[in-house]
Amino acid sequence: MALDEIKQISIREYLGQMNMYPIKEYGYYGMYHCPFRSDHNASFKVDYNKNVWHDFGTSEGGSIIDLVMKLNNCSFNEAVRQLDNNTVKRTNDCIYQHHNVGTSQRCNADDFSFHRNEITTIQPINHPKLIQWVKERKIDLSLANLYCREVHYQNQSGNYFSIGFRNDKGGYELSSPPDFKGCIAPKDITTICRNSNTCLVFEGFWDFLSYLTIQKIGKTKHDVTVLNSVANVQKAMDFLKTHKEIYTYLDNDDAGQKATELIKSANCNVYNRSTKYAEYKDLNDYLRGKKLILKIPQKKSMRL
Repeated sequence: MALDEIKQISIREYLGQMNMYPIKEYGYYGMYHCPFRSDHNASFKVDYNKNVWHDFGTSEGGSIIDLVMKLNNCSFNEAVRQLDNNTVKRTNDCIYQHHNVGTSQRCNADDFSFHRNEITTIQPINHPKLIQWVKERKIDLSLANLYCREVHYQNQSGNYFSIGFRNDKGGYELSSPPDFKGCIAPKDITTICRNSNTCLVFEGFWDFLSYLTIQKIGKTKHDVTVLNSVANVQKAMDFLKTHKEIYTYLDNDDAGQKATELIKSANCNVYNRSTKYAEYKDLNDYLRGKKLILKIPQKKSMRL
């Protein structure tokens, strides 16, 4: 699909497929609650004619590509690829055909849908390709099964499955090789409460599992917040404010550092632990020994 055609994909329909609808409609545009931050005033505008969006709370806006980038914290090329396949975060080389493996737990598919994806079964991780994916992440399978499930879902194209991590609203973050990231709505943070005054903050569930692996524990005595995307940091603020100390384990990139600074603005006792793995993109890369590749600018020859 050409880039111009991708930009014509309806933002209104895109949001509707995630069960997001306008609070108020004014003919050619609608006002929504912002999908990537806490918003009680419905300050997210979608112009149906121009097919663009604008968030009055942050003064951000753009095309549907910009929206996918913001929602999923992904690159321009990744957003284009998602939209080109007409299913968010789905690519032909990273989602596998459905197989009935082991004992499955049936669930109500009507409660879980995302871009016409419907969950059909939820079961322990037991497919060989997903088990291998867990091993490549250097996570013990028993630990992964303690917090994750093998989620099978279907859409008009067929049946698929991924490793799923449940969020606080019943949606699932999805992951499968070779680096697929996805979501079954509703998208939200995941919190684990241990009645502690200390909270650990992670960007994704692989980082959380990496922390447990490094510490050689199955669970932490502290509370945990997994953002499931730094775009969700505002959703976590109320929970984080109830803690005396916060330790952040976010990615070593601009988005991760900005999220840390935002958390610091709400709590003075915030400790940025990403400095402990500064040579790595994130905590899971640190666990895997996968260092960042730094681009060193080439020096120009000096004229004589």
